[in-house]
Amino acid sequence: MRLEKFIALRYLKSKHKVNFITVISMLSILGITVGVASLIVVLAVFNGFGNLVTEILLSFDPHLKIESNLAEGFLPDKELEKFFEESKNIKSFSPYVYGKCVVYSNKVIRIVNLIGISDDKNREITGLKNSIISGAYDLNSSGLPKILIGLSIASRLQVSIGDTLIIVSPESFEAYLSGIHIPAYQAFIISGIYNTNNKDVDSYNVYVSLSYAQRLLGYSNKIFGYEIRLRDINETNSFKEKLEKTFNTKLYSIKTWFDLHKDLYSVMLIERWTAYVILSLIIAVATFSIFSSLFMTVIEKKRDIGILKAMGLSNKSLLKIFLFDGILIGIIGSALGVIIGLGVCYAQIKYKLYPLDPTVYIIDALPVKVNSFDVILIVIMAIFLSTLAAYFPARKSTTLNVLEAIRWE
Repeated sequence: MRLEKFIALRYLKSKHKVNFITVISMLSILGITVGVASLIVVLAVFNGFGNLVTEILLSFDPHLKIESNLAEGFLPDKELEKFFEESKNIKSFSPYVYGKCVVYSNKVIRIVNLIGISDDKNREITGLKNSIISGAYDLNSSGLPKILIGLSIASRLQVSIGDTLIIVSPESFEAYLSGIHIPAYQAFIISGIYNTNNKDVDSYNVYVSLSYAQRLLGYSNKIFGYEIRLRDINETNSFKEKLEKTFNTKLYSIKTWFDLHKDLYSVMLIERWTAYVILSLIIAVATFSIFSSLFMTVIEKKRDIGILKAMGLSNKSLLKIFLFDGILIGIIGSALGVIIGLGVCYAQIKYKLYPLDPTVYIIDALPVKVNSFDVILIVIMAIFLSTLAAYFPARKSTTLNVLEAIRWE
């Protein structure tokens, strides 16, 4: 083993003159360096955006959501609520109802998602309370009932704290169109305006007290489901499985925070792997250079190889020499790529080399988060491809005829 390493290292170090093969070898190292560095930086940016999206979603959404499989909802499950109260995994839970409604103000009409929540219990479940930017988190009735709306809705309706909104229920539209009676509606006073930096939430969700939402949406005493926040978010999937095994889930389905945004995360995952595959082509091209370099070396060093074989060097040892060359090129290129890639990521985190306009984006610089697993995976892939590229020239060297190789030409 030492002999093979010695010859492989001597070959790499002995190139005092610059020739075509030397240039190809240097380009191979450069290609792997650029590919590894690019992959580290790009995946770090994807990790940064993914982490940012997760933080935004988890700062507002519950960890688990139980949703009715029936449009009319179901009566509160006392056995399920008792399980929630006794469970050490649950920090807080709350019943809720959900449905589409029409909001009217200042001659402007908008369709919104009306969500009825329990004022006291819901404070610890979602980030709604911490997202209030104007007014207060208050749904207690003193006179007219109160409502919480998103910043986008407030801007669209041109309303502010203390203004009145009319919520019209769609439940009685059919009867209204038949001329039987007017649709059910309720006036609400805006007590708080929130901003979550999530356009889907800020533009469509409005929150009122549970009892008023039940009446407007026609739930009577029923609910649409429960929102749950756990003490440890890492236990979300295991707790979901526990609920599905313990209770009959025919009336409702259980969704984690990931399930609620599965489409978004699927798109992000596809983009991430697409970038990984495309940038891996840089390393693949570099490995073709390794193949060319070592294959031409076999031809150039044909006489030296013949002498080594005549001296008793086995084909297995000869194979290892060329494989070591490929591995060394992969290691050198990967090491330089890791240093450059991590250096760029550190500079972005520390000095914000690529800033963003905070008036347009919710962050002031491109987010970066280095994942050690990604770095290890990239390095292993680069070294593996380098070794694979060196294998075929190495096999070619073992097939050389000794007499023809050492014949003076």
